[in-house]
Amino acid sequence: MAKKIRLVFIPSPGTGHLVSTVEFAKLLINRDHRLHITMLLLKTPHDDSHALTTSLASSPFSDRIHIISIITSDSSNSVTLTKNQTLLIKQAVTNLVRSSDPDSPKLAAFVVDMFCATMNDVAREFGVPTFVFFTSGVAFLGLVLHLYKLRERDNIDATELKGTDTELAMPSFVNPVPVKVFPSAALDKEWDSIFLSYAKGLSEVDGFIVNSFEELESHAIHSFSDSYGIPLYPVGPILNLKDDHNNSDNDESKEIMKWLDDQPPSSVIFLCFGSKGTFDEVQVREIARAVEASGTRFLWSLRKPPPISSMSKPSNYTLQDLVKVLPDGFLDRTAGIGRVIGWAPQAQVLAHRAIGGFVSHCGWNSILESVYFRVPIATWPLRAEQQTNAFQLVQELNMAVEIALDYRVGRNTLLSAEKIERGLRDLLEKNEEIKKKLKGVSEKSKKTLLEGGSSYSYLGHFIDYIVNQEQN
Repeated sequence: MAKKIRLVFIPSPGTGHLVSTVEFAKLLINRDHRLHITMLLLKTPHDDSHALTTSLASSPFSDRIHIISIITSDSSNSVTLTKNQTLLIKQAVTNLVRSSDPDSPKLAAFVVDMFCATMNDVAREFGVPTFVFFTSGVAFLGLVLHLYKLRERDNIDATELKGTDTELAMPSFVNPVPVKVFPSAALDKEWDSIFLSYAKGLSEVDGFIVNSFEELESHAIHSFSDSYGIPLYPVGPILNLKDDHNNSDNDESKEIMKWLDDQPPSSVIFLCFGSKGTFDEVQVREIARAVEASGTRFLWSLRKPPPISSMSKPSNYTLQDLVKVLPDGFLDRTAGIGRVIGWAPQAQVLAHRAIGGFVSHCGWNSILESVYFRVPIATWPLRAEQQTNAFQLVQELNMAVEIALDYRVGRNTLLSAEKIERGLRDLLEKNEEIKKKLKGVSEKSKKTLLEGGSSYSYLGHFIDYIVNQEQN
């Protein structure tokens, strides 16, 4: 009888990280019957995924995925775990390995979120390796590791370059990368110690499982081992195309899809900025003016910002609030060609034949979905690593048009209606080369996880490593 092997998964409690982690867990157990997964779900007072974690904990994915909720009274600062959370995780794993059941799977490895790399020390106490499940791209992972190396080896401090036109060579990028598209955490003094701790944790793990694929990031992937000496397993694109973890079957979603059914093919621009993407009223009006001036058909997911200093997530506007925040008469004048909505079933929208372009914040999951469904992007990053992703799409991969590359929400920046309108027109009218390249990569994204594909092979290599090291 084949020996049972346990992997302990520790995802971050954010929707964008949690959903892809669950999909990866399902991918593993479907690939190899020896694997059993225990997923430790952190539930904090202010995370935005309480409903999602509850749903996951009660979902019968498989009798080989066991979900344990760990409820804590404190919150992490988004790039590291608190000491209390670490202690609770350690105790939960201790309880697992002390099982008196002789048939219980043997612990073989930790698979942790990119923000939980500090669990490497805990994994060592149990005598197993730590692999980071990295929910962004390989190029960005390389940038983080190289910034850490520059600081430790050459004493080059990115925070001292903030606001300059400096460009730095990065092994995971073909072109020099402008400092202005580095993540804010790497540039802001108040985040410096946290970012360094985060990067140090990443540099010490035993390997990376990345939600990307060779045909999308060939240069970054091929340069990785020589540059950093850490095993890399690009196993993407890992997507939840059915949107199982959101209520995409409600009346509002059905109305959206019905409206799209009535639009011509490739005629609608979809504006959507992620689960946390919001703008102030001044910027909202500039977007509205641009959309109206462009004359394009549009579907705009517009979310209401939470109160300042609140930990709440964005909400949907009421119709009364929409009338106040948008230019006078905007909804009436554009009623024939567009819709302003709240939350959107993004994957289903991008899959629709009516969608011809996507104005995106350039979150990695959104990029993978747009590639999969062959929808060109106009870049408008807001936070985190999105500026780096936008640069990669436009300058490295030539797979997007630019509205902005270095926009950062909350930095007193304003994109004018004229600049936004130019981006909208470019999205639908220009760049046949972009569409041609996107078509090719899209086709490959649908094959790479099938037998014979590069991601299929990398997943097999990861499983072989886990099984062989556990048996030795």
